[in-house]
Amino acid sequence: MTLLDLLSYAGLVVFAASGAIAAAQAKHTIVEFVFFATVTAVGGGTMRDLLIGAPVFWISGNGPLGACIATGLLVWLLGERVWDVRALLWLDAIGLAAFAVLGAAKTLALGFPFLVAIAMGVLTGTFGGIIRDVLANRPSILLGHEIYVSAAILAASTFVLLTGFGFALREAGLVGTAAGFALRGAALRFNWALPGYREPRR
Repeated sequence: MTLLDLLSYAGLVVFAASGAIAAAQAKHTIVEFVFFATVTAVGGGTMRDLLIGAPVFWISGNGPLGACIATGLLVWLLGERVWDVRALLWLDAIGLAAFAVLGAAKTLALGFPFLVAIAMGVLTGTFGGIIRDVLANRPSILLGHEIYVSAAILAASTFVLLTGFGFALREAGLVGTAAGFALRGAALRFNWALPGYREPRR
């Protein structure tokens, strides 16, 4: 299994968990747990693949959907009480950075320009969360001032830049993921946020 495969499954599991926990908080059924988990995990990658004209990644085998279904069922079985929401934010940060790198890597591999690769990386890392928040009828994290999209941009940009300088995919992927996670993690730890229009800097 390659690094990109590992990043893909890591992102799938943590985003699926966040979707299932959103279903738990709304007291949904077991079917909705699995549905929330799946659409949250595959939403960004599906949109990316449709836009770049690639085969949708989760239809090529049972692995991706199996991971989403298993995660949703696990959240149902363990119960909401055993999940530390704060810990989940850190897991979500890992998924965000991993998917941003994965999306950029796949887009670059198909010959698209570097800016398109970065944009597709950001889309891959964030779109599933948008779907989750819409389904859960709660404000999207993207509409606040949290450093979230910025972390995805950093992860994807770092990966693209390093590959452009000749770094191997493995090294570029690890550094890009670490950079995106570090920024998102620092924002969580120190409550960093971007100022709104004409708001004073924090």
